[in-house]
Amino acid sequence: MTLRFMSQRVLRALVTVWLVVTFTFVILRVTGDPADTLLPDDTPPEVVAHYRRAWGLDKPLYEQYLLYFKSVAQGDLGRSFRDNREAVEVMLERIPATLRLGGSALGLALVSGILLGTIAALHRNSALDRLTMAFAVFGYSMPNFFLGILLIFLFAMKLRILPSAGSETLAHMVMPLATLATAHAAGIARFSRSAMLEVLNEPYIRTARAKGVPYKRRLLRHALPNAMIPIMTIAGLKVGHLIGGAIIIETVFAWPGVGRLLVMSVASRDLAVVQAIVLMLSGSMIAANLTVDLLYGWVDPRIRLSRAEGDR
Repeated sequence: MTLRFMSQRVLRALVTVWLVVTFTFVILRVTGDPADTLLPDDTPPEVVAHYRRAWGLDKPLYEQYLLYFKSVAQGDLGRSFRDNREAVEVMLERIPATLRLGGSALGLALVSGILLGTIAALHRNSALDRLTMAFAVFGYSMPNFFLGILLIFLFAMKLRILPSAGSETLAHMVMPLATLATAHAAGIARFSRSAMLEVLNEPYIRTARAKGVPYKRRLLRHALPNAMIPIMTIAGLKVGHLIGGAIIIETVFAWPGVGRLLVMSVASRDLAVVQAIVLMLSGSMIAANLTVDLLYGWVDPRIRLSRAEGDR
């Protein structure tokens, strides 16, 4: 892995974060005044003007933008308009719940998706293959918010065996976890099947079979590691999709995470909190994809060598 390659990827990541934060900053300010949203309708004009000055909303947009990035460069992401606490503090309170749900969903989606895709590839054109791909199509096509509502209707309202909202016990986590993981497991299963089928048809696999290499060794030492390259790509993208999907799922199941906080903060025009969350989400998504990109050379030395030759 060359220094030039890593520098290019990091620079692109920083530019992407800047574009996302700038877009969010502008859109939030041109679509509504937080003072009108947070203050009662009968608030005297002088009080509204006082709060707009205190929140820096009386300045021109370009000046607000420059002051915001100056504060970000100093590690200050602003204060919440709603409760006058640091925006980072408000956000950090919700991160553990989101990590618990999103991390569990990612692990479940990766394990089940790779396992199902590999089984389908090894039993190509069988009933098991068709059943697995039917699940993949269903999971990938079903909107996760609609699946969540169906699960609430069935298990919370009809059967009354699972709670429909909250995060107090493991039972509260079952439906949000299943909803969030299903679509991603389905996509990973389809991708894993295609990657495994492609690898199984490679000449080195046929050569290993001809040399009498045991089946399990061919699968674990030759096929699966090479199939992991494209699977890593989709896994990196799924990290970002899980974070985005958590916003909807946390709202449906009243899960007290960052996603639900983002929806509430956008509705109330709590600008500092929204900007802090967007900065964190975009940074984590880009970091996940950057990590996958840098891991390519570690998993497959051929990629590392081709990049080194390209930099000469």
